[in-house]
Amino acid sequence: MNDPALALLEFKSIAGGIEAGDAMVKHAPVDRIVTGTVQPGHFLVMVTGAVAVVEEAVKAGIETGNSCLLDHLFLPNVHPGVVDALAGKRFEGATDALGIVETHTVASAINAADAGLKGADVVLVQLRLADGLGGKGLTMFHGVIADVEAAVEIGTAVTKDHLLRHVIISQLHTEMWENVNRNGRFGEQFNWPQ
Repeated sequence: MNDPALALLEFKSIAGGIEAGDAMVKHAPVDRIVTGTVQPGHFLVMVTGAVAVVEEAVKAGIETGNSCLLDHLFLPNVHPGVVDALAGKRFEGATDALGIVETHTVASAINAADAGLKGADVVLVQLRLADGLGGKGLTMFHGVIADVEAAVEIGTAVTKDHLLRHVIISQLHTEMWENVNRNGRFGEQFNWPQ
């Protein structure tokens, strides 16, 4: 993605989210808009483009959908690691330490990922958003313990009131790492030995 800015608005009403998304693209010529439903019946609107254009779209979306807005973010210079994670890329190497930031909203998880990556020398292992999580967001950082601690501290600081829990695990057991990194969803991993 060559776009310098990314914004996401998260709505508790699907109808309200569609209305706000429409207002966003009518008020500002964003480069890209991606929308859709996520669990538990929420609606996400993500836009990318030039900083001023995305900022104008966010203002229009908040003004139109404020009564049903759960959370939002505006990242004028989104970290490339966040873009990779949103595209589904995962880190699959061994880890010295794993930092996890669990949030009540998707926007806060993305915000934590961006802040953590910008503030510490870590890799974003996974960024899981809403579906299969009951609407929560999950950000996982990998690196040396001091950097992971810094990323988690920085990431949790930007989650506002939406932080559910954060943990730092030093030397995650190999089998646990394989399970966490494989998918994270229990039902898709279970295969009883024959």
